[in-house]
Amino acid sequence: MPEPDPAVDAAIEGELRLLDPEVRRSPELTGALLHPDFFEFGVSGRRWDRASIIADLSTSTEPGARPLTVSRMKGVRLGPDLVHLTFDTDRNGVCAHRSSLWRRHGEDWLLYFHQGTPFSRE
Repeated sequence: MPEPDPAVDAAIEGELRLLDPEVRRSPELTGALLHPDFFEFGVSGRRWDRASIIADLSTSTEPGARPLTVSRMKGVRLGPDLVHLTFDTDRNGVCAHRSSLWRRHGEDWLLYFHQGTPFSRE
């Protein structure tokens, strides 16, 4: 069994916070977890930058009532300042494989890149 890695643990904690509906609705809380150079390729195929994802999440009218299930989350340190996470999400049968890169920025671990790829459980 691999030794625990504080960097991987920090990235997982950050990722789970970003999936929290309360954090997602707060531009301040979301922004505190995103690297200044953040970008994403969303499940929709859209490319997001830091400003556009913060604006979209903070103005979302979605109440967060639909449960999001996270499974198979694991991480690996790729270098002293880089962690790669992979996991799956399921929201009412809409499934996505997800991949995130977390970079150290000063003393903090921040989400630098994220990609979601839809898949079917069938």
